[in-house]
Amino acid sequence: MRRETRKRENKENNRNILYLGGSLIGIGIISFVITFILYGNKMEEQSDISSQKIASLVQEAASDSQSASSQMGKTVEESTNEITNVGNTITNTTNTDTNKESSSNTTNNVNTTKSNNTVETTKKDTQTQKENTNTTTTDKKEEQQTTEKQEDPKFVKPVEGEISKEYAKENLVYSETLQEWTTHLGIDIKADKTTVVKAAADGKIKSIKNDPRYGLSIIIEHQNGFETLYANLLTSEFVQVGEEVKQGQSIGTVGNTATFEIADDAHLHFEISKNNETLDPSQYIK
Repeated sequence: MRRETRKRENKENNRNILYLGGSLIGIGIISFVITFILYGNKMEEQSDISSQKIASLVQEAASDSQSASSQMGKTVEESTNEITNVGNTITNTTNTDTNKESSSNTTNNVNTTKSNNTVETTKKDTQTQKENTNTTTTDKKEEQQTTEKQEDPKFVKPVEGEISKEYAKENLVYSETLQEWTTHLGIDIKADKTTVVKAAADGKIKSIKNDPRYGLSIIIEHQNGFETLYANLLTSEFVQVGEEVKQGQSIGTVGNTATFEIADDAHLHFEISKNNETLDPSQYIK
């Protein structure tokens, strides 16, 4: 019985809640409709007032326009012409600005073209310089290769005779003149005075001089940095400085003018050097 009573009470409560909710919703809808109707009426009144105000303002403006036209002596057509002129002025100004912009763009294009041409010219000049540098480097390499390919000169004995004193750069030899053991940077070839001395290889006369130690001497330049020295000479009238000579060509005569070998018999003091370093002539002459 209690359970049935509770169920009934719950049903009644639920019904009451539904009735209350429905009443509230209905009241809300009615309020919204009333508000909407009132707002619409106000808007119509305001629109009527606004229309009346606009009409009055238009009438006032028309009357003012007529009075102003009568006072200044102008007609509606004149005003229209002025407005047209103003429009033309604005159009002309716009065209002028457009022309200026077009001219500016043209100038910028010209400057850009010049800049591009300058850059291209600079690139071409740089490439040309690189090509010239490469060509110069190639030429130098070819010259070096040509120089390297040159064979060393072949030397012959400048005079016929016995070698009386050997080359001694590291091992000392005894000097009759100095009365001591000393170095000897060439070879001495025995020969009578006035015996003709000949060039040991093709070359160019570098110098002819009277040396304090070697006496009358001739130096000949050869290829690949070689030089030959002919010392203790009597004469050198066969050649002059700067002259090109051939192997076997007469260049002087044997004498006895070397002070550091004056105690020795007549002979030719002969040296070979390469890049200013003396070599053993016996290893080079045939």
